[in-house]
Amino acid sequence: MNNICPPLLISMGDPAGIGPEIILSAAARHPERLSDVLVVGDWAVLQAARERLVSQTDLSLPVLQEWVGEGSWDGGENGVLRVVQTGSPATDLPPMGRISAGAGQLAADAIAAAARRVLSGWSRGMITAPIHKEALAAAGIDHPGHTEYLQALAADHLGCRIDQVPVRMMLSCPGLRTVLVSIHVALQKAIDLVTTDRVLETIRITDRCLRVRGGERPRIGVAGLNPHAGEGGLFGTEELRVIAPAVEAARAEGIDVSGPHPPDTVFMRARQGAFDVVVAMYHDQGLIPVKLLGLEHGVNTTLGLPFVRTSPDHGTAFDLAGTGRADPSSLVAAWDAALDMTAPP
Repeated sequence: MNNICPPLLISMGDPAGIGPEIILSAAARHPERLSDVLVVGDWAVLQAARERLVSQTDLSLPVLQEWVGEGSWDGGENGVLRVVQTGSPATDLPPMGRISAGAGQLAADAIAAAARRVLSGWSRGMITAPIHKEALAAAGIDHPGHTEYLQALAADHLGCRIDQVPVRMMLSCPGLRTVLVSIHVALQKAIDLVTTDRVLETIRITDRCLRVRGGERPRIGVAGLNPHAGEGGLFGTEELRVIAPAVEAARAEGIDVSGPHPPDTVFMRARQGAFDVVVAMYHDQGLIPVKLLGLEHGVNTTLGLPFVRTSPDHGTAFDLAGTGRADPSSLVAAWDAALDMTAPP
């Protein structure tokens, strides 16, 4: 590796969605950043997205340039967006705004290629544009989303079992951060996953990852599962039997954590400054308040991976794909977060 800072990578996302378009739009907003980033994906898909945007917007879009180097990163140029081609360029582009196995495979190829480069130390982190989980499944990828797929790729690289690389999803927007005990599972299974061991592991991962920079321990508020955090067992006993013992064990380890708190007020209290982050018991409990506060500024960060990974806090938006109207703000926020997390100390 030479003395030029390793680049960030952006995987292109589902080619039938807004991923390629918001990457180009974000690059148009910040041409000064393009010397520090590569897009990993399909050249033909990205070029087609660029051609659509040229006709639909007045953005000053970057020039696309294929990057074929396999050695040290030699730095890029402002106004030029370099593309790492994964496999042979697509000859038949997937239809816009529709689920297809072909689109899922192109998205998966981009994720895997980017992850391999980050895991090898060639890149300092990755930002992922949105994928469609049904398209990923149609392509035969046996992982329900980015988080689980990257966890599996990391475990394979490290030569260990997937459960030996425990990861958690953190969603953040200005004023609120939430970390989830479970991710993409049915609600009944999510409730079953609220165990003392899993809640304690989530608290530990949250504490470790959020105090890497600066050293101060984050103030962690843990949400209950039931209304009013069970109201002393009147509305459910998970708080008494499962969550409180996890909180007590974490506090015994020196972690600054409290709870379980009523889930209908804990997020509001975090916004008011009582907590730095909230541990939520399941996907929608933690994501609804973040998305309500501002989807356009939301960032998804995977905690526990051996590398930095961020993404926008929204999906493929098939209804907007190809229209030129997709807002890149959340991707820019994810880009900002990745820059901050990988900045030299």
